[in-house]
Amino acid sequence: MLDQCSVQCNCAMEELVPEVEQKYATFSHFGQGGNLFRTKRRSSIAPLPALRLNDKEMMSNDFDTHSVLSNQASLTSVNSLASLLKEKMQNVPAIIRKKKRETKDYKLRVFVGMLFLIIVFLVGYAYVMYNQKLLAKSYFESIKFHKKTRNFRLLDGKGAELLTGVLGTSLNIEQPYNCLPKDLKDDGSVCYEWNSKARLYMNVAKSPGSPDIKCYSFHWESLLADLYPTDCFDVSEERGFWYGGGLTKGIEYILGKAAIPAGPFVTGDINMHQWGNALKRYFLNSRGVAIQVDEKTPLYVSVNTDSGRRLCLQGRNDKFAFVNRQTQFSELKYTVCSGPDMKTLHNGLMQKSLWDGLTERDNDVIKSLLREPVWQIPASKQEDLTETAIYNYTESIIALGYLRLGHVLVNEFWQRTIGDFRLDTDRFPTLDKRVNILHRRGFRVSFMIQPFISTESSNFREAVAKKLLIYERESERSIPALTRYKSTTSAGVLDVTNNASIPWLAEQLKKISETVEIDSYFVDFGTAFNIPRYYQCSQTLGNPDEYKNYFMERFEGTLSIFGVSSAVSVPRPPAFLSLPPVNSSWSGLQSIIPTMLSYGIIGFPFLMPGPVGGDFVLPTQQLKKMYSYYSFDLPPLPDKELYIRWLQLATFLPVLRFTHLPSEYGDDTVTAIAKELADVRQRVLPLLERFSSIAMDEGLPIIRPLWMLDSTDVNCFSIDDEFSIGDGMIVAPVLQRGETVREVYLPQGVWKDGIDESLRKGSRWIHNYHVPQNKVAYFIKMPDNTRF
Repeated sequence: MLDQCSVQCNCAMEELVPEVEQKYATFSHFGQGGNLFRTKRRSSIAPLPALRLNDKEMMSNDFDTHSVLSNQASLTSVNSLASLLKEKMQNVPAIIRKKKRETKDYKLRVFVGMLFLIIVFLVGYAYVMYNQKLLAKSYFESIKFHKKTRNFRLLDGKGAELLTGVLGTSLNIEQPYNCLPKDLKDDGSVCYEWNSKARLYMNVAKSPGSPDIKCYSFHWESLLADLYPTDCFDVSEERGFWYGGGLTKGIEYILGKAAIPAGPFVTGDINMHQWGNALKRYFLNSRGVAIQVDEKTPLYVSVNTDSGRRLCLQGRNDKFAFVNRQTQFSELKYTVCSGPDMKTLHNGLMQKSLWDGLTERDNDVIKSLLREPVWQIPASKQEDLTETAIYNYTESIIALGYLRLGHVLVNEFWQRTIGDFRLDTDRFPTLDKRVNILHRRGFRVSFMIQPFISTESSNFREAVAKKLLIYERESERSIPALTRYKSTTSAGVLDVTNNASIPWLAEQLKKISETVEIDSYFVDFGTAFNIPRYYQCSQTLGNPDEYKNYFMERFEGTLSIFGVSSAVSVPRPPAFLSLPPVNSSWSGLQSIIPTMLSYGIIGFPFLMPGPVGGDFVLPTQQLKKMYSYYSFDLPPLPDKELYIRWLQLATFLPVLRFTHLPSEYGDDTVTAIAKELADVRQRVLPLLERFSSIAMDEGLPIIRPLWMLDSTDVNCFSIDDEFSIGDGMIVAPVLQRGETVREVYLPQGVWKDGIDESLRKGSRWIHNYHVPQNKVAYFIKMPDNTRF
């Protein structure tokens, strides 16, 4: 009965639900229209706030009406309660979602604000750069120059920066003006003037034969006495590696690594001056850019002395190096060239064809210097150099038996006093007979001469009377200007610009040849600082280094010169440029390769290193100040290991030069190593001769940096303890005390190991390469089609 009743009740309820839903709809309809069924009590209830149900907002009135209808209908079923509870529960996540959306809206506003600021910044930056670009006018397709800031950029064909810098750094920031018509040049130069202070001319310059090389000239004219035009260029490593100029005091192969204070660009003694015994106004960058400064510019050079890493060129007249002004005010004139790569550019700018005027005898001297050693008679003092000393030394050379006989070099002590130009008969009573014997045995005899005449020489009075010497400035040639030269504390200097001095010196040397048959001469010029400070010549010199050029030109064809101590231009072959004197130490040994590479890059292909073991030894007590005129003692017998490593390096250099002989050690190990190296030298000679001919044709050095083999390999740019002979052999000697291993880098190609004759691939480092004391690392270039 109960079950039947339950079923009936349920059925009744199912019939009632649709009816109730219909009444709901009816009440809702009328409620929305005019609130017909609202009671007085219900109308006083405050409206509920708006609610959001299932992301659909319901207004408070709608919700309130729904509540009224629910109350009036008196529906208290379980379904109604559950429905109401469900609605309330849905309100909770809706409120939480609302808070999250408010947080998201806040972040969005911050992001939009930051984006707006970034856009404003970019627009402003673009505006500034656009104006800068408009002001940085383009010249000659490759140069960008901002007239107001004087920022300079050299671009390649693709618009990439090759060289950057600031021109005219000594000027205040002022707006320049176009030059007046009367100041313009008729060569098409662009000209600007800075308010009667300086003028700048820019133009396309004549390029070498290669169409890939482009050059541009820059010429500053100062209009004030105390204004020195200065241009500075970025030499940081991001801008590539810089080479050239010459040997610096710190033996820097790469410019930009050390600070070089501003000073005159003239030769000096690196023991006390900033630059060495040979210079060229030529600077080369690994990106394929070169700077060549005009010879008439009174050039000062500095590196890294101002803010940033910069190479600065300055035109500056002074009271010594550039006292003889070529113009009223200082000028700076140079050329900037660019090429597809460093090697192509460098090859195009080098001096070509050194064969002009070369005789068969000159060519024979070149070959003899490559094939035969130079034997420098050891003599630190005048009393050490005697006829007997020469005889004993040459006898020891012959006794070696495994080295060729060559050039016997006698230093300036063959005279009683510097400048006598006559044999000291007390020490050389029968030198003529001795020299004849040396010639018969196969030696060549060379004397060292110099343009200095000691005040104690018998020739000094005659030279003063005939006005053959450089004289004091403003003295009307009546007072000779004095200087110091090696051990001579007071000496005059022969004025080679005086036409009368050349025949006089030639006559003096001719008298020697009539007595003793001299094969050739080595000329010791000293450096620019050996010229008297207040010098004046018959013809005005632009700077003291021009003296060397005058000497070589005036005596061309008169004297057979096989070596010079200093140079600023390539000496006429067969003259080799000697490296500066080197201290007998491991640091001295380590300086040889950077010096050879530096001098080769600036255009001196024929180089003569000093003797094996070093040129001098410093005093036990370090000097407070170094003087270039000091004549240091020759080194005693060097440490055996140092001598062996030095000899290993010298075996591969163009000229093999000795003072101390291997036999002096009385050691079988040293003798065995020296004999083996003599055999290696014979295998090296064909390469030296081959690339000496190429040097005569193209001006390229015999001893080359590795980047000349591959100028695209960045690993080759900074290596200064290896070198190549032409492009046929790489040499990597040991330069550290006690070392038997070293790192070796081989450029691209296939290389044959000189120690074990194995083949090695290039473009890679060989780590911990074993080099015992009796070996030297060298690698021979194999044909490109060589296969393992």
